[in-house]
Amino acid sequence: MIFKSQTPWPWRLLRIALIAALVAWLLPNFSEPKTKQAAYDPNWPKTNFNQRSVPLEEIRSGGPPRDAIPALNDPHFISVSEAAHWLDAKEPVILVRHGHQARAYPLQILLWHEIVNDRLDDLPLAITFCPLCNSALVFERQHKGQVLDFGTTGKLRHSDLIMYDRQTESWWQQFTGQAIVGHYNGQHLKHYPSSLIAFHKFAQLYPKGSVLSRETGYQRAYGHNPYPGYDNINSTPFLLNQASDPRLPALAYTLGIEWQEKYKLYPASILKNQPLLEDQFQQQPVVIFSQQNLSSVLDQKEIKNSRSRINAHAFSTQLNGTVLKFQQIKGKILDQSGSQWNLLGHAISGVHKGKQLQQLAGGVHFAFAWLAFRPKAEIYHRPVSPLP
Repeated sequence: MIFKSQTPWPWRLLRIALIAALVAWLLPNFSEPKTKQAAYDPNWPKTNFNQRSVPLEEIRSGGPPRDAIPALNDPHFISVSEAAHWLDAKEPVILVRHGHQARAYPLQILLWHEIVNDRLDDLPLAITFCPLCNSALVFERQHKGQVLDFGTTGKLRHSDLIMYDRQTESWWQQFTGQAIVGHYNGQHLKHYPSSLIAFHKFAQLYPKGSVLSRETGYQRAYGHNPYPGYDNINSTPFLLNQASDPRLPALAYTLGIEWQEKYKLYPASILKNQPLLEDQFQQQPVVIFSQQNLSSVLDQKEIKNSRSRINAHAFSTQLNGTVLKFQQIKGKILDQSGSQWNLLGHAISGVHKGKQLQQLAGGVHFAFAWLAFRPKAEIYHRPVSPLP
């Protein structure tokens, strides 16, 4: 049976027109990626989203809103002896030196703040740490004649912290130091050399140095890890929006080095068994010194109870035109002259005492982060010994 409509045609046509108009209005909203809508947020009135160098759909909310993880803007410092009351000997600190100053920024504090806007004498610096990538990086804050102050957006890309500057509200990728959205889009912050070392090593090398204080103005559980068990090598990264590179386990600690915009990665599994490793990269001789002497801040709930993880630094072996050769004898790093060197590339005895090897840019971060942002990176493989 066919039922005939009792609705007059003019009303039917009007209803069809209204439905069509409604569909036409809704379709652009349904087709717009959710991340793009989120990016055009009234909370970011100064951010120019038309200037961007990455697809907006790669940017995801990490959960906390803007500045819910508060950057430290007026950091206070204490002496090494004061910090020893609450900082375990093997806990990692970011070492930053400028002129005669040496400062230590404990990761147990940066876990909760991720950014410290600081100034060493006349040099404005941003000390940053992304727990999800285990990337501790330092940048100069003066850019294009403007001193920038950084905060946290609450956004992630490839599971890495996206920072913003409060002057233009441009968004910056922490792992690369590149602005990816806004006024400064496509520009890079200048990296400033830093080292991740154990607190007791900082205290030994710089007994008159200063340490970032726990008196931050915020109530946080410093010394406790809000990401317990995160660096389990069998786990998966948080909110990684692409499959991790299968060449290495995603959460494997990995030393990466940079030379003339080329990258090479050294897995911790190799460095653990070869604490002194000589190699060639971009036709340059390099040496890596490493020790399993640094507490993980991403293992146990209480950082002081966490397992040890690799600590490694890479250097050019050229010193004043001479290529040095190294060997490890009874735990000591010696060159062919008999000079002894420490983990930071300082000669501490012998004819080269007081000299410093050139440290290569890079650091120990999670493999997935290196490979997400540097997908063409070469990976070191231990040479296969020839058959007898």
